[in-house]
Amino acid sequence: MYKKGTYHQQHEEEFTLKEKLQYSFMGLIVLGGSFYLGRKLIRNVKSTNEEKKTYEDGSSATYAKQLKMAFENDMWFGWGTDEEAIRAVMRKIPSKEVFRQVITSYERLYARSLMEDMKDELTSTEYNEMLAILAAKPDNIRGGYKPVIGAIQYQSWAKRLKAAFDVTYGWFPGTDEDAVKAVFMEIPTQADFNKVIAAYKIEYSRDLMSDIKSELEIWEYASMMKIIVEKPKV
Repeated sequence: MYKKGTYHQQHEEEFTLKEKLQYSFMGLIVLGGSFYLGRKLIRNVKSTNEEKKTYEDGSSATYAKQLKMAFENDMWFGWGTDEEAIRAVMRKIPSKEVFRQVITSYERLYARSLMEDMKDELTSTEYNEMLAILAAKPDNIRGGYKPVIGAIQYQSWAKRLKAAFDVTYGWFPGTDEDAVKAVFMEIPTQADFNKVIAAYKIEYSRDLMSDIKSELEIWEYASMMKIIVEKPKV
């Protein structure tokens, strides 16, 4: 037999337990919402502060914004990715250290991964070209730094040319002539071009001149080689 008031006492204890669980659940929702809002607020503040830096020419934030604009396409015919703009930005970034800063700045501005967006926006050969551009840069730049063209740069140009040759359009092989021209324009002398030929041979066991002839039309080949012939010999 229950003692007087036992049933009501147990019922009140059970009801109180239910209330506690409900309040605890509601508390978790409020806490989670507060955390989300707080995190979003902090992210917005970081993005706003980083956005202010995009007005500084040559800053990591400026490079990050220029890359995002290229992904979103600034081209006259509409949707797509402006690969030439990406290439131009990557060439302007002075060192690997600065590129790491660009990655950080991009994440602050857009809450996205720069490298993942590059993979999504570029073909594999275009992505490899950008990595080759980055690979030729010095780790960092300090006072009195003077750029030196050496084996790493020759290898970078060779890799960029191979990436341009390996482009495919659906099932059909093709060539990125703009990427080839960009490399040819960067090479300063005929002597440097000969070293690129040697680097290409070492890297791929192939003859660069033969590949250029097979990848380009006759008139394209003549136009490209004119760029090299007009450069100083040394």
